[in-house]
Amino acid sequence: MDKEELLKKLDRLKDPKILIVGDFGIDEMIFGNTQRISREAPVLILEHSKTKIILGTASNAANNIASLNLGKAAALGVYGDDYHGKILLETLKEHKISTQYMVQDKKRKTTTKTRISGSCSQSITQQIVRIDRQTTEDLSQETEKKVIKNLEKAIPQFDGIILSDYHLGFLTPKVVSFAIETAKKHNKIIVADVQKNMDKYKGATAITPNQPDSEKFVGYFLNNEENLKKAGESLIDELELDKVLITRGENGMALFEKEGSKTKESFVSAFNKKEVFDVTGAGDTVVAAFTLALCAGFSGYEAMYIGNLAASIVIRYFGCHSVSVEDLKSELEKL
Repeated sequence: MDKEELLKKLDRLKDPKILIVGDFGIDEMIFGNTQRISREAPVLILEHSKTKIILGTASNAANNIASLNLGKAAALGVYGDDYHGKILLETLKEHKISTQYMVQDKKRKTTTKTRISGSCSQSITQQIVRIDRQTTEDLSQETEKKVIKNLEKAIPQFDGIILSDYHLGFLTPKVVSFAIETAKKHNKIIVADVQKNMDKYKGATAITPNQPDSEKFVGYFLNNEENLKKAGESLIDELELDKVLITRGENGMALFEKEGSKTKESFVSAFNKKEVFDVTGAGDTVVAAFTLALCAGFSGYEAMYIGNLAASIVIRYFGCHSVSVEDLKSELEKL
């Protein structure tokens, strides 16, 4: 692959419009300075200094898409009738992500992970406690019908669809099967970022599981090239996929593509092994870059390469982080 040619093509990532469907939520980061121990109980008293809202779960995938394609992204998820629901919608809009297809369910909580961190003059900031607000049950039939109706309206308007599954009950079997069937009907690329229950995504264009989750599904370790190839072929045949991208951490990525009756495999090494601070959200970045590249007409190998490149950037930052096309260009020139 020619680096200069790829550099020229990267601007194409700004063109496709992407719909992100899945478990949307926010990370609420609360910071404070330690003052003293409470008289009421043996706990720290923090003087609040700031609160930062970060787009997490499927919202992070949407944020990465919007950062790369300059806001040609839309969210289709669920939120509650609560304080954090308004914040989720406002934050998505601030990051140029359309919320017109989001569905409110008054019986569900808006997915929120609150991390409270404290510091003093002689120490670094450290997380003290995390509070999770979420509903994990499957969508009610009433909400599921609204979601499917919005899918029917939205899918024809986009070039690609990402299914981002954090196992919080949004991507029910009916929602997934309808999304895949509708995408295929309109010749759209649909990619699922999955961790388990991979058979639910049968018929998608591609899935992007990590190696440990792939090993659990196929039932054996992917500790050599032979087993990787065997797993890739098995996933493509069993799940009727066009492509499978297995992310392998410090070992890079492996891509398997259906070519007639055969399966083509290709591999890429990890670009950044030295500056790893936090892998949180790296999978969201990979599926975003990979899907955009496929929708922009890149080859499977080029799409994997770009996904790998994007991941090598975000793991240098604490928490979820997004990349731009300019970030990709700068990083590619260094390689």
